[in-house]
Amino acid sequence: MNEGDAIKELRKSTGAPILDCRKVLKECGGDTEKARVILKEKGFAKAQRLESRSANQGTVASYIHHDGKAGALVEINCETDFVAKNEIFKALAKEITMQIVACSPLCVARENVSPDAVAKIPENEREDFYKTSCLLEQPSIRDGAVTIRDLIKEAMSKLGENIVVKRFIRYKVGE
Repeated sequence: MNEGDAIKELRKSTGAPILDCRKVLKECGGDTEKARVILKEKGFAKAQRLESRSANQGTVASYIHHDGKAGALVEINCETDFVAKNEIFKALAKEITMQIVACSPLCVARENVSPDAVAKIPENEREDFYKTSCLLEQPSIRDGAVTIRDLIKEAMSKLGENIVVKRFIRYKVGE
């Protein structure tokens, strides 16, 4: 694979700018896998810097399961309406609504769990509770090695804006 193809592949897989892809690829001596890891780490660092910015735009996304017996609504915020209309943002919103329908989280993040509820859970079981009950802690239904928080940070690094899951509701027939 020539350098141009390697840069193109890195750009496609990480969403990083072309100049960053070229620079990191040279630093890694042409090793695309090593360059991909470094670019992803840089993307997550960028996402952390964006988290302090306010997100007042966004969308309400919905998903109804094919059998019509379960569905979810989720409010996902970003900084501008331009990003809210972006295909990456829309795909993220759909992925999150599907996650909510499939995995039945109780809340968005561990900060949303009441201290009284946490106190009732044995200390050695709290991490498992968070992984099953908090949307951002759950492994993705498509790739169990990646959490929903990781998917959001990846989208943030590609779009250059803060993205926040504000709230959601899940419906299921009979519940």
